[in-house]
Amino acid sequence: MPNQSRVLMQGNEAILEGALAAGMRFYAGYPITPSTEIAELAAERLPKVGGRFIQMEDEIASMAAVVGGSLAGVKSMTATSGPGFSLKQENLGYAIHGDIPCVVINVQRMGPSTGLPTSPAQGDMQQARFGSHGDYGIIALTPSSVSEAYYLTIRAFNLSEQFRVPVILLTDEVIGHMREAVSLPDPSELTVAERRKPTAPKGEHKPFAPDAKGVPTLPNFGDGYRFHVTGLIHAEDGFATSNPKLVDQAVRRLTNKITDNIDEIYEAEQREIADADIVVFSYGGTARAARRAVRMAREKGLKVGFYRPITIWPFHDEMVRNAIAGKKAVIIPELNLGQMAREVERVAHGTTTVIPVTKVTGEILTPAEILAAIEEVR
Repeated sequence: MPNQSRVLMQGNEAILEGALAAGMRFYAGYPITPSTEIAELAAERLPKVGGRFIQMEDEIASMAAVVGGSLAGVKSMTATSGPGFSLKQENLGYAIHGDIPCVVINVQRMGPSTGLPTSPAQGDMQQARFGSHGDYGIIALTPSSVSEAYYLTIRAFNLSEQFRVPVILLTDEVIGHMREAVSLPDPSELTVAERRKPTAPKGEHKPFAPDAKGVPTLPNFGDGYRFHVTGLIHAEDGFATSNPKLVDQAVRRLTNKITDNIDEIYEAEQREIADADIVVFSYGGTARAARRAVRMAREKGLKVGFYRPITIWPFHDEMVRNAIAGKKAVIIPELNLGQMAREVERVAHGTTTVIPVTKVTGEILTPAEILAAIEEVR
């Protein structure tokens, strides 16, 4: 790209710049380590581009404000870490149920509870998928570099608008506070998605009538369309229903609009999988050490491949199954006690040995530690 500028940026800064490039103009949040720089930068930058920043009284209220901002027609975002992510879950579930697009950044830290606020972790993997109650689909992306944090934030907004769903950017303290050079493109070179607006006459519009992908159109509040939003199960007109058939349709659509379009949503990086006896499956900040460990193993003559899900949720069973089929083992390094290893075990279904390499000391996994696990398998 000839119009790129190369800038040294922190991961949290890159997230905010990506959000602005995607059109985010409303941020509601509450300070929490290690995500606070995102809020600080939003407070500084948003007024300069015609946006609004508000610090709410807590994480619950900040998620509610983001829901309101989005319904008013503004691309909206919040950022937090583990304890705040827990508090956001009720209103996150409301946004899921109401097909309300927004982006939630979770810069993970050690838990549970207050844990180690300044230490990296990847303990919110399962919470990102199942944190709210009930059945639903969700999208969660996870970067492994500062540059990717920028571009995945833009993608998070695009997916959120395209599928009318909250999208979670699940990063960690390593990526959030790391500084790397990022090539920032000219805004004209970016693909930025906007939500689809209704075309039916205002008296005939049904706010939750899905298109072929299962996604309804979304007018702005105040545009003149009758638009009822409720946390109760609702029919296509937005009003509550207990009709079993309509309830079934409503709940299944929230999942199907994600799973039916998984090939459009899902991204993964694969390296040297074809001839590999062992596959290292890793994501986020830990993937940096894993990628290096795979190179070290290859230098020693070991046939090791690398698989990195960039989209954590939805989990692409078929693609993962194809990547690990016939392998001697799958090694899964992560900064938790094996949260994603469970998903790989489910997909492997006993056909491949799954070996979690876990660490919950508040320290990062090193290439040497991952290489040692590879060498134990051979």
